[in-house]
Amino acid sequence: MTDSIISQNWKQLTLKASRLLNLVSDEVINQVLLALADEAVAQTEQILIENAKDLAAMDKSNPMYDRLLLSKERIEGIAADIRNVASLNSPLGKSLMEVDRPNGMKITKVTVPFGVVGIIYEARPNVSFDVFSLCLKSGNACVLKGGTDAHNSNLAIVKVIQSVLEKFGLDKNIVTLLPAGREATAELMNAVGTVDVIIPRGGKGLIEFVRDNSRIPVIETGAGICHTYFDEKGDLEKGKSIVFNAKTRRVSVCNALDCLVINEKRLSDLPGLCKKLADKNVIIYADVKAYTFLNGNYPADLLQKATDESYGTEFLDYKMSIKTVATVNDAIDHILKYSSKHSECIVSEDENAIALFDKSVDAACVYTNVSTAFTDGAQFGLGAEIGISTQKLHARGPMALEELCSYKWIIKGEGQVRS
Repeated sequence: MTDSIISQNWKQLTLKASRLLNLVSDEVINQVLLALADEAVAQTEQILIENAKDLAAMDKSNPMYDRLLLSKERIEGIAADIRNVASLNSPLGKSLMEVDRPNGMKITKVTVPFGVVGIIYEARPNVSFDVFSLCLKSGNACVLKGGTDAHNSNLAIVKVIQSVLEKFGLDKNIVTLLPAGREATAELMNAVGTVDVIIPRGGKGLIEFVRDNSRIPVIETGAGICHTYFDEKGDLEKGKSIVFNAKTRRVSVCNALDCLVINEKRLSDLPGLCKKLADKNVIIYADVKAYTFLNGNYPADLLQKATDESYGTEFLDYKMSIKTVATVNDAIDHILKYSSKHSECIVSEDENAIALFDKSVDAACVYTNVSTAFTDGAQFGLGAEIGISTQKLHARGPMALEELCSYKWIIKGEGQVRS
């Protein structure tokens, strides 16, 4: 997309829609969201037809295939998330601070929308629904830039969204889907004066590209390189369930387990921790000590010796590395070296080890005896999510309604002037 009359039109139309959205009541917004949930389910067949076109162009062995895949059940789940968002309180107009100054001025700090939120994302068409619902509820217009892999799916979804907006007499340009090519990405990243913030959702390469090239402020939703540390005093049954769930529930998501860190005093329990992984054909890259205990106790064709590349890798596949450590401090050191600061877990019954882990591990989400699979906006009670932020400015962890707001100062007086 070049800087043409057409490209300027979407900017102007989006700005106009954003300003009009400020005047729409939360009651109407909730009605739109509930209607959208119903319409998404009603249009399932058409959405799946378009999704099938995208799936046909992707190799099923590609880890992104599962992210791209829509189904009747997944669309029903998306609709449930949209209804959850509608049920939440509006994040707008909240008083964050009130100050009465000696000269009689009354100052209030209140929450407001960003205005226009740009999303650049890969083969995850569910993001189109999630982003729109969260942006609408928080008073933001949104500009979507999906990948070519999901373009047919995204077109179908945005068509459904815009049809519902028009039924309620709202501007359909509250949501804009840009073309799938790279030129549109560049156009969005340079839309100064139109777009207020850009949130990239995808792999490390996409996120770094947007961060390094955007003229618009970026909130990073980082890749997930997730660890689970099985401590000297870890409960074996808890560990088995947590490791299996975190690794195999959905391997293509950012909260999936990539590295099991195990205390050397519990290596005899390692075959038990990993046993169920073989049912899912999980390939394990084990360090020397872990390999010794797994050799003969885990399928030989699924067991390999770890290399330096086995750590700090987001597999997005049925693959996992294992690192043996002597102490909880060693585990923390390993995690700090390789973590993407997304989600990290300790399995332990030792309160001192847990406290040390909680304080020392630098990540958006730090778990004790819980699968990292729960790093998700809906699971956190946020309705849905626009991404998992791994940075520390403005937002961290699952981003939902409150994280899509800024604030402004409202000052009222009776004619005061400054001397």
